[in-house]
Amino acid sequence: MEGKMQAVYFDTPGGPENLYVKKVPRPLPKEGEVLVQVHASALNRADLLQRRGMYAPPPGASHILGLEAAGIVVALGPGAVGPWKVGDQVMALLAGGGNAQYVAVPACQLIPIPHGMSDTDAAAIPEAWLTAFQLLHFVAKVQKGETVLIHAGASGVGTAAIQLCRLAGAVPLVTAGSSDKIEFAKKLGAAAGFNYKEEDFGKKCLAATNNVGADVILDCVGATHWEKNLESLNTDGRWVVYGLMGSGHINGDLLSKLLWKRGSLIGSLLRSRSSKYKAELVKAFTEQALPHFTPGGPIHLRPIVDSVYPLQKIADAHQRMEDNKNTGKIVLQVPVPKL
Repeated sequence: MEGKMQAVYFDTPGGPENLYVKKVPRPLPKEGEVLVQVHASALNRADLLQRRGMYAPPPGASHILGLEAAGIVVALGPGAVGPWKVGDQVMALLAGGGNAQYVAVPACQLIPIPHGMSDTDAAAIPEAWLTAFQLLHFVAKVQKGETVLIHAGASGVGTAAIQLCRLAGAVPLVTAGSSDKIEFAKKLGAAAGFNYKEEDFGKKCLAATNNVGADVILDCVGATHWEKNLESLNTDGRWVVYGLMGSGHINGDLLSKLLWKRGSLIGSLLRSRSSKYKAELVKAFTEQALPHFTPGGPIHLRPIVDSVYPLQKIADAHQRMEDNKNTGKIVLQVPVPKL
């Protein structure tokens, strides 16, 4: 299946204006991979960092942006095991390459699209929901009844984490940068929300938990929040750092305060994990969470789509995320190739 495809590209690292769409060679599925025709993809903070030259893809991964996609299987590579066949509707967790018309994916990283779900909704699931699921269950090992403080509560990962907390019987609290985002998070199931720009979320978190604090903190911010995070953390709590939107440079006595609370500080990234780890994560998510995306149960999970941009408007999509305007996922609609 040789040929060309449209893909997002940038010649030099920099701002959103450096992005454009160009024709590049279509990938060929290698051992254990399938080729997916992409109908929709989505943006993640990692894409912004990669565009700036600050986050190189893992060795062997595509240099095209895009960590998730939804579409149909069009070819199976040698040794591609599993239930997949040509024509299946799938969504995929990727190490790169999703902002294009085709992407080659390890078969073990495919997830079936729930019946009746659109490609644009499905594209909003893999990276955000698998990240949130991983952070809660694989990393923090959240327990029923525990309280979880979720930073960037209106982001793709944040909106997924709120819903997954409820599914696990945990209590989600959120921070966000506007009252609108906090209200949206509450509608999704957050028990309380704090505007970090206007309120001391450390004190507010303690007040909301009867001075106990959060058992788990999901932190994509880092340095700018560290003191209030420690104030918010319960004794024996788990503080999981998975992003550094607010820098990684800390000046202060973090360790003695962490030690006093017997807290665990855990770093977690998903993109650089092994294929085996990702396969286990995809399997657990598919079994435990995916059935709840179909309406009818007591807890109905739903991907939150902020906006949909055509692939050609990739620069505008990046600018929206850079300006922190999105509530939920920014999705890209990818043109179907003409045969």
